[in-house]
Amino acid sequence: MSHKKLIWQIFPPFLIIIVCALLAITWTISRELSSFQLRQATSDLEARAFLASKQLTGNMTLANQATVDRLCKELGKSTATRLTVILNDGTVIGDSENSPGQMDNHSNRPEITQALQGHIGTATRFSQTLRQNMLYVAIPVFEQDTIVGSIRAALSIAKLEQTLSKITLKLVLGGLIVALVAALVALAVSRRISRPLGELQKGAERFAKGDLEQPLPVSAVTEISGLAEAMNSMAAQLDERLRTAIRQRNEQEAVLTSMIEGVIAVDTDQVILRINAAAARLFNIDIDNAAGRHIGEVTRKVDLHRFIVSTLTSSDPIEAELTLLHQGEERYLQAHGAPLRGASGQKIGALVVVHDVTRLRRLENLRRDFVANVSHELKTPITAIKGAVETLQGGAVNNPQDSRQFLGIASRQIDRLNAIIEDLLALSRLERDAEAAEIDCAQENLQPILASALQSCATIAEMREVQVSLFCAEELTACVNAPLLEQAIINLVDNAIKYSDAESVVTVEGWQDDDQLKIKVQDRGQGIPEEHLPRLFERFYRVDAARSRAIGGTGLGLAIVKHIVQAHNGEVTVHSTLGEGTVFTISLPRLPVREDSNNGIV
Repeated sequence: MSHKKLIWQIFPPFLIIIVCALLAITWTISRELSSFQLRQATSDLEARAFLASKQLTGNMTLANQATVDRLCKELGKSTATRLTVILNDGTVIGDSENSPGQMDNHSNRPEITQALQGHIGTATRFSQTLRQNMLYVAIPVFEQDTIVGSIRAALSIAKLEQTLSKITLKLVLGGLIVALVAALVALAVSRRISRPLGELQKGAERFAKGDLEQPLPVSAVTEISGLAEAMNSMAAQLDERLRTAIRQRNEQEAVLTSMIEGVIAVDTDQVILRINAAAARLFNIDIDNAAGRHIGEVTRKVDLHRFIVSTLTSSDPIEAELTLLHQGEERYLQAHGAPLRGASGQKIGALVVVHDVTRLRRLENLRRDFVANVSHELKTPITAIKGAVETLQGGAVNNPQDSRQFLGIASRQIDRLNAIIEDLLALSRLERDAEAAEIDCAQENLQPILASALQSCATIAEMREVQVSLFCAEELTACVNAPLLEQAIINLVDNAIKYSDAESVVTVEGWQDDDQLKIKVQDRGQGIPEEHLPRLFERFYRVDAARSRAIGGTGLGLAIVKHIVQAHNGEVTVHSTLGEGTVFTISLPRLPVREDSNNGIV
């Protein structure tokens, strides 16, 4: 269906109506003017014929033909009218234009027939004599109440037609002018009506595109102004609702984005409706292309698929624990599923919320292992002490040699218990101080701290015939807690010496790497298998438990090192190659750590 502008639907009908009205008026006026002129001419000819009859009374005989003909010619010339005198038998005895003797008998002329019957006869026809259309009016001539003939007055219709043509032309010209003016007025009115509607259309298009701030102009026309005001009110309400919807959507997006729990909403066909960033990270999903796609297309996690199906088939909320393999390691997720319902309460899908409990599970495992390890570590010396005491109570106390032997065992195990307890207390203090940000730091030279640590390990190094070398520039400084850092270096060097062969070398090196302070402790011992490296800094974790106890280790030294380094906002790493040795590297920030007005230096 073709569309036209409103102006072309209003203006042409207006113009057609105006033209038709003008044509009808012109035609009617022309007809009336023509009729009026004929009536006027007929009346005029009738009057002229009566005037002529007064002068011809008494001469209406064939004998007076010459006199009558002369009078006709005189009267016709003076009145510009053709006059013809006809007797009862139709004989023409006088005519103002022709000789009566040359004229036909007029008894068969309709106007003459009517006149001879006592009526005024009129007729319009083509004159063979004058070769033009003529208007004829004939009146009867009475003498002593007897009709003796008739007098006919005639006038050329061409003159009437010329006059009528001039009047008609003027009417047509006037009508054209009126039509032109009316057309212009109609065009102006059409434009006046269509322009506000066009502006309303443009405004509606702006509204459709979302531009609701610019209001529509209000027209002077009541109906159009009412429509414009209604649309402006609608746009204002729509704008407010859109702003509210956008604000609520942004708030929801912010909430979903900020949640550490993963959220997935699917419909009854398992097509994703919404998903937040946490869920996308957990299940390795491209969040930008997830919405509108089936959950099976974006992730291959079978446990998740099963849980979603269970949620969709259940009418009540459900819970489950999901185990996923993510980047080569197991992740434990606590999943909560509930039916997703619409505004009218119908089920439209499912909502799944998952929480990563991997860290909690690992902490729980660490706690369990820690309790088991502490129990195991404490049980061994306690068992030895108990055995020694029971042996002494059994009579060995009376034998000085046995007494000294078992008392020595008890003393060594007590020292071992004391070392374990001291290390546990040290770890506890480190964790407490680190959490409370109470580690006191100062800008210190690194070389004296490292030298003091090596001096503390000199005795055991001499006993095991291990050479310890130090490489560190004297001007190297960092913001550290000197006693804690010294303790960490002592633990690393002590381990390196204990696990090195005789006559081997342990190297301690300190240097600056950009904005980091690096400390490396390297031995050339047997090395550590790769599978043990990730757990090396756990409490009581030992690569070779029997050997560790034999050389007097508590299993807490490396855990203490890790906590000391973390308290300095640093990092400790280990690299080992079997048969070549092990390298521990501490990385500390050289810049002063941030000072907190409430908690001191952190």
